[in-house]
Amino acid sequence: MADRIVNGRRRSDDLLLDTALRDFYGAADEMGLSESLISMLSYPERRLDVSVPVEMEDGRVRVFKGYRVQHSTALGPSKGGIRYAQDVTGAECEGLAMLMTWKCSLAGIPYGGGKGGICCDPTALTRREKERMSRTYGARIAPIIGRWSDIPAPDMYTGGQEMVWIMDTICKMLGHFEPAMLTGKPIDYWGARGRTEATGRGTSTCGLELMKVKGLNPANMKIAVQGFGNVGSYTALLLKEAGATIVAISDTTGTYYNPKGINIEKAFEYMNNNPSQRGRKLTGFEKEGCEKLGLNDILFLDCDFLFPCALQGVINQETAPKVKARYIIEGANSPTTVEGEEILKDAGAIVVPDFLANAGGVIGSYFEWAQNLQGFSWTEADYNKRLVDLMTENFNRVWAFAQDKKVTMRRAAYMQAIKRVSDIVALRGVYL
Repeated sequence: MADRIVNGRRRSDDLLLDTALRDFYGAADEMGLSESLISMLSYPERRLDVSVPVEMEDGRVRVFKGYRVQHSTALGPSKGGIRYAQDVTGAECEGLAMLMTWKCSLAGIPYGGGKGGICCDPTALTRREKERMSRTYGARIAPIIGRWSDIPAPDMYTGGQEMVWIMDTICKMLGHFEPAMLTGKPIDYWGARGRTEATGRGTSTCGLELMKVKGLNPANMKIAVQGFGNVGSYTALLLKEAGATIVAISDTTGTYYNPKGINIEKAFEYMNNNPSQRGRKLTGFEKEGCEKLGLNDILFLDCDFLFPCALQGVINQETAPKVKARYIIEGANSPTTVEGEEILKDAGAIVVPDFLANAGGVIGSYFEWAQNLQGFSWTEADYNKRLVDLMTENFNRVWAFAQDKKVTMRRAAYMQAIKRVSDIVALRGVYL
């Protein structure tokens, strides 16, 4: 993907990076940020491209492309996930790292933004191949990883096992144990109780807080949740527990719709009973009184709240005009394009942006890191309370700012996040 200069500013042919840059420029201009700071913050501080040779089961050696990007370390060590997917690119990692900078800044935690990944099809790899790939990738990015420099975590198609392989490899290279260099670890291996549900808990908290400020009763709300992975499943469960009616859920097998409400606990059973190479699925869930619809139909159902918790760019110029929900809470990264959000805005819909709504994950990672540094574990109840309190505070701060400045929630979130980072960058000066 090539970079371009448009009106003196960086643009990209990568959709995610270009969206991140356009959102940044729009907020920065409205803030009156200097062109010097705009230029500095539009590029990552560091991008490491690595080759990842892996000995396959048949004895051949395949070389995969790997990346680790550190967008900013102004506020502290960079923080962001590692994903294994066929469409991973360096530009995508740059865009996601930039979004992580604003997410961490807005959350009020002492991190900058980072992101990494390997371009591969993880479902086509055996466990041993995946372990070799993870360990080699860990060794290649080791020079820039550390508890006070860059702290990776799981992302798309990675989890606690991959984090253990990467951490074990780097610790062997260092010659000592460093549990705080990675988060998202298994609970029994320096992980944190509550981390699994953290992103969904934060996303659902934003939805419930929006209901409060709009004077809406959760018991009267019909909700659709796109994606039933870690984020979407717990978002749906926690909203149901709060009294809302979940009328639709979806995964890669399709949309499952019941206007009277879906039994989310039963959906968890189906998901857990249908494991596959690509994870747990809702296959057969239409037997539980649901109508099975097309994959993207969930975006267009008659509901009050839509939680896109799956893929980027699903609400765009073509799909946005058909969205009926008046409130969209972004559990996924960049599910709404710039053009899509303009259409939603004109229709009177309110969008709670991704780097506010799904910040529960990185806040939860921060809690895990803090415990690792102390060598002390919190209770799950304490972890959850801290998370909800911080997410509630962040939502209401952004909402109040948006109302005061008469801007969208996304613009308000960007302006607050950028200000915190740009103030420190200006204070520290050009030599970073």
